[in-house]
Amino acid sequence: MWHRVERSSGKLSRCFRLFENAKTNQVKASMENGILIITVPKMEVKKPDVKTIQISKKKKNHWFND
Repeated sequence: MWHRVERSSGKLSRCFRLFENAKTNQVKASMENGILIITVPKMEVKKPDVKTIQISKKKKNHWFND
């Protein structure tokens, strides 16, 4: 969460970059008691699939005496 305080009279504009996975078509803004709240939802990042590999116990090698 970001918090920014600016005091100014007259017109004020602010530009900022959004993160790469921002849902720009779902940005919402509201102002209450002089506080501007901007909500930018993020797209879910797909996590890579996790695969389980069964590892069997290695059989004794006949070349070596154990």
